[in-house]
Amino acid sequence: MANKKSGASRRAFLTGTVPAIAGGLAAMRFPGQALAQQRAGVAAASPAASATALVDESKIWSQEYWAMKGSVRLNLWRKRVGAPRPGQAPLPVLVLVHGSSISSRASYDLKFPGHGEYSMMNRFADWGYDVWTLDHEGYGRSTRTDSNSDIASGAQDLKAAGDLIAKETGLPRYHMFGESSGALRVGLFAQIAPERVGRIVFSATTYTGEGSPTLATRAQQLPFYRANSRRPRDRGMIDSIFTRDKEGTSEPGIGAAIAAMEMPLGDNVPTGTYLDMTANMPINDPAKILAPVLMLRGEYDGNSTEIDLINMYRKFPNNDKWYITIPGAAHSLVYATNRHLTFHMVKAFLELPSRLDALKPA
Repeated sequence: MANKKSGASRRAFLTGTVPAIAGGLAAMRFPGQALAQQRAGVAAASPAASATALVDESKIWSQEYWAMKGSVRLNLWRKRVGAPRPGQAPLPVLVLVHGSSISSRASYDLKFPGHGEYSMMNRFADWGYDVWTLDHEGYGRSTRTDSNSDIASGAQDLKAAGDLIAKETGLPRYHMFGESSGALRVGLFAQIAPERVGRIVFSATTYTGEGSPTLATRAQQLPFYRANSRRPRDRGMIDSIFTRDKEGTSEPGIGAAIAAMEMPLGDNVPTGTYLDMTANMPINDPAKILAPVLMLRGEYDGNSTEIDLINMYRKFPNNDKWYITIPGAAHSLVYATNRHLTFHMVKAFLELPSRLDALKPA
């Protein structure tokens, strides 16, 4: 699979007996370097300001597609710099997978005027990726059915979408990023279709769910999730995503910006992922996920505990794996004030240079 090279990364550490995982250190500024710059009268650039600056969308090409899963029409959205041309070398492909309550475009192509770049699609397209996302069955622009669109259904959505993505891009393998239940979908897909998967990012995922205050509260509604294929999802519910764990981790007004994109598509969503996350965990078997993995968890995420995720991390058989805590963030990392840290770490992980040793797996 086509991939870009970069020495820029940050160092990630795990506590306790979990080993430290490091990328290149070229992008790090140490205190001594900053002090030397100040003494020399050199103005230090602001990586955060640069990372949240709006992407020039005039250079971004976008296209809508449809994939079929039986009789279900799945809506796909694609962004990259410039339209693809015959004979052109393919760009590295990144597929973004949404969670339980918000469909794909409001998740990954959000417009929040006056607050910098919130579109992960724009950011990674600008960085040279061919970026795709999709609405799962029963969400957004995709076919609404009687299905509760559980995690297993979502993995089949990814299979149908993946066939189309491979055909359109010419690449049989692609990188994948999933947030919350989207990460569970990605993990299950990686188990059933490992030949399609390049590098995987689990953002705000859950393993067994043990110790999660969010899932304990959600489990009180289990009878409803079992009896109904859809649940209400209003503006108040969207706002609660940003207040239930730690206020101040997202910018005020983010919920209203999401609702402006999402509510015209409906005020209810499927129950399947909520049912799975409260009654059927674990969904993913890390021992069967063979791809390189980056795990990201917000410092205040109530959907998981660090020990639960580290137990999952230990079981991934591929030692090309990172575990990183995003400071000052709660559950949703792509909507966080510190989203630029998430984007930076994902980019560093996807662009990690190839190993040079003779001990690497064949």
